[in-house]
Amino acid sequence: MDNLKTYQGEELGIDRVDMQIVKLAGLLHDIGHGPFSHLFEHEFLPRVIPGSTWSHEQMSALLLDSIVDKHAIDIEADCLKMVKEMIIASSKLATTKSAKEKHFLYDIVANGRNGIDVDKFDYIGRDCRACGLGCNFQYWRLTEGMRVMGDEICYPAKDYLSIHKLFTTRADLHRTVYTHAKVKAVELMLVDALVEANDYLGISLHANDPEDFWKLDDTIIKTIETAPSNELKKSKEIIQRIRRRELYKFCNQYSVPKDKLEHFKDITAQDIVCSQKSSEVLLKEEDVAVSNVKIDLTRGKANPLESIKFFKDFGCDERFPITDDRVSHLLPAYNEDRIVRVYAKKPELVDAVSEAFENLQLRMYGEKTQVHDTPKKKRARRN
Repeated sequence: MDNLKTYQGEELGIDRVDMQIVKLAGLLHDIGHGPFSHLFEHEFLPRVIPGSTWSHEQMSALLLDSIVDKHAIDIEADCLKMVKEMIIASSKLATTKSAKEKHFLYDIVANGRNGIDVDKFDYIGRDCRACGLGCNFQYWRLTEGMRVMGDEICYPAKDYLSIHKLFTTRADLHRTVYTHAKVKAVELMLVDALVEANDYLGISLHANDPEDFWKLDDTIIKTIETAPSNELKKSKEIIQRIRRRELYKFCNQYSVPKDKLEHFKDITAQDIVCSQKSSEVLLKEEDVAVSNVKIDLTRGKANPLESIKFFKDFGCDERFPITDDRVSHLLPAYNEDRIVRVYAKKPELVDAVSEAFENLQLRMYGEKTQVHDTPKKKRARRN
C-alpha cells in the first residue's frame, strides 16, 4: 500500500482514509478464527452442524461491529463498511463493493480476484521461517514492481515466474506442513475431542454470537482436561493420547487419479468399513478416521495466473494476460491435488483398515493407487 501511495498516490487519489481503511482490514481480517484456526471452521463445525456455511471472515466482520458498538469507537459508517467488505473480499460472502472507484483497494488484504494478497505474503514467510524451510518467494519483488492499471493491480511480465512461485510455495507448505500425515492425525484427534465435548460445553452454540465467540480459543483443550465432569471423559482420554503421542495410526494414502478429479466425492469412514470383505475383526465407523486433503493454487483446478494482468514495462499502458505455455513447458499442467489418507484409531486395527482401504480403491478405480502396498503378515514359524 505504501508503494502504491508513493508512486501512484496522486494519480489514483489515494488519501489518508484509504490508507487507514486498508491497514484496519489487514489487522482485523483474521480475528474471527476459532480454536485451532481452520480446524474449527472446516473440520469441527461441519461435524456438529451438517451443511454449516460458517466462515471466519464473516465472524471477523461481526466481531468488528461488536467491538465498535461496545466501546463506542468513533469511525464513519462508510469506512467501517469498507473495512468489512475488504475482510470478506476473497470469501463466498463477498458483496458488491460500496466504493464506486478504487476497486484495487479490495485486492490488497484478501484478494478475491486472483489470490495475490498480503495475507499470503505474511503467512508464507512466517511459516517458512518457523518450520526452518527455505523460501524462494520474495514478496518485495512484486510490491516494488506492481502498478494499478484499469482499477486492478498489474505486474511486470518479467515477474510471472515470481508470482507462480508464490502459489507453488503455498502449495508446498500445504503438502509438507499443514497437511502432513502426522499433523492431520493430531487434527483428527482434536476434532474428535471437541465433538465429544460439544454437547456438554456447547462449543458450537457460541459460533454465531460475537459476545460468546471471543471467549473461544486454543485453551479450550485445557478447559476440557481440567474439568471435573465425567461428561468429558472421552474427550479427556483423546487429549491424553495426544499428550502421550499415541496418535491415530496412519495406514495409507492415495492421490485421486487425474481423470477422476472432476467428479470426486470425499471418502468417508463408512466407505472404508463397507469395503471390508474378510478379516479377523469387524470394523466399525468409529474405528476409522479419514482425511480428504485438497491442495491447489487457490482456484481449484483453475490456474490463478490466468486471472492476473501483466504489462511490458512502465512506459507501456497496455495490460494483458499470459498463459503458461508462453513462459515454460516445464510448468505443471494440473493445478489441483486430492489426497485421501486413512487412519486406524487403534493400533491393532491397522491391518484391517489397510485391507479395506485397498478394497475401496479396487472397487472405485479397478486398481490400487495408494503410495505403498499393505505389508503382508509374517507367517508364524513352525517349531
